[in-house]
Amino acid sequence: MAPQIDRLYHDAANVEPMLEETAAIAQDLIRFNTTNYGEGKSEGETEAAEYLGAKLEELGLSTTYVDAAPGRTSVFARVPGSYEGLGDDRSALVLHGHTDVVPADPANWTVDPFAGEVKDGMLWGRGAVDMKDMDAMMYGAVADILRSGKQPRRDIIVGYFSDEENGGVFGSGYVVDNNPEIFAGATEAISEVGGYSITMNGERAYLLQTGEKALIWIKLTARGTAAHGSRVMENNAVTKLAEAVAILGRQQWPVRLSDTTETLVREIARIMGADPTQVSPDEIILSTGTAGGFIRGSLRTTTNPTLLKAGYKHNVIPDSAEAFIDIRTFPGEEDAILAQVRELIGDEIEITITHRDIGLDNPFEGKLVDAMVGTIATHDPEASVLPYMLSGGTDNKALSKLGITGYGFAPLKLPAELDFPGMFHGVDERVPLDALVFGRRVLGDLLLNY
Repeated sequence: MAPQIDRLYHDAANVEPMLEETAAIAQDLIRFNTTNYGEGKSEGETEAAEYLGAKLEELGLSTTYVDAAPGRTSVFARVPGSYEGLGDDRSALVLHGHTDVVPADPANWTVDPFAGEVKDGMLWGRGAVDMKDMDAMMYGAVADILRSGKQPRRDIIVGYFSDEENGGVFGSGYVVDNNPEIFAGATEAISEVGGYSITMNGERAYLLQTGEKALIWIKLTARGTAAHGSRVMENNAVTKLAEAVAILGRQQWPVRLSDTTETLVREIARIMGADPTQVSPDEIILSTGTAGGFIRGSLRTTTNPTLLKAGYKHNVIPDSAEAFIDIRTFPGEEDAILAQVRELIGDEIEITITHRDIGLDNPFEGKLVDAMVGTIATHDPEASVLPYMLSGGTDNKALSKLGITGYGFAPLKLPAELDFPGMFHGVDERVPLDALVFGRRVLGDLLLNY
């Protein structure tokens, strides 16, 4: 049966409207509570992988499941390409997403974060933005090609990873290390956190993610003297830790422009009518409105405190205290930034690296980039496409160890007033239903013609 890709329609036998297929699959995925708590704790990833695997098998594809640990399942399928007109280029393209999500506190949401509610023309829920929307678009694009009896020009390796929100330890990192044969022949990849539109000064632009900052998660430990809470105590572990946390949290790291961010700032200045020789990069980025909060992190190193642990009773001074700091640096600057962190907080605070991952800086050029830009131009001719560096990270980091160059391209045509970037790991995640259809079509065309 041909997919319903144009409309939201109502089945009189049901109270809930029946959704276009992409939105229905995204809704199903949201209803799988795949919360990743970190430190090896998660839920629902195997169930979500099995759901997606069954969908892929319905299209006649063979699936491969990889269990990094109990309940930590990733699933893959290869769509054979025709390679017509590609000559000696026998390279495959990886199209990948992840099924896990960060925790959501229902008390902070206006809807149940795992209900997949539809209202105001949007699908709401944890993962609607990061990244069950793209997961559904990926499936829909492949389904449209196969149901039409066509083939993509090159092999497409479809993958849904577990554990992306914890750095891929039980997902992409594990699969790359233990099952690299899944990606045989692949040289390029596309995934999340790029390709969505922002509106600046009345002009729509799509942000194509060409790079990712490096990631270093550290734990700070302060030692002190355990004592009664009424004592005068100069050697207080909590106090020492708090001072270190405040130093890193308030540190104003300098602006640093890479080739990618320099191009982005220059193009945004053009759109906003600003002179980049007279206005700072920070001001130019902030002038974009809601998009600025997300992009600004790509201009500098960040050292954000995220977790604190200390003590066990109100009237007991603990002998140790811990803080977790999320550090994001430019590729290649990790060791230099760690040395500066040490200098800032002093030698008395212990530093433990709990997780570290590389950064990426890929060129805004080449056949794949040209194909992505061209496909957007076909579907939204009046818009421009700009490169940007993601301040966070994706599973493209792990794939790069296999020589696979990864870009962020989850194409969504969004209303100007929607603060889409602000909903990554935020509350009330939601995505317009028509944006899902747009993304499915753009991805389908890209996969069919690249």
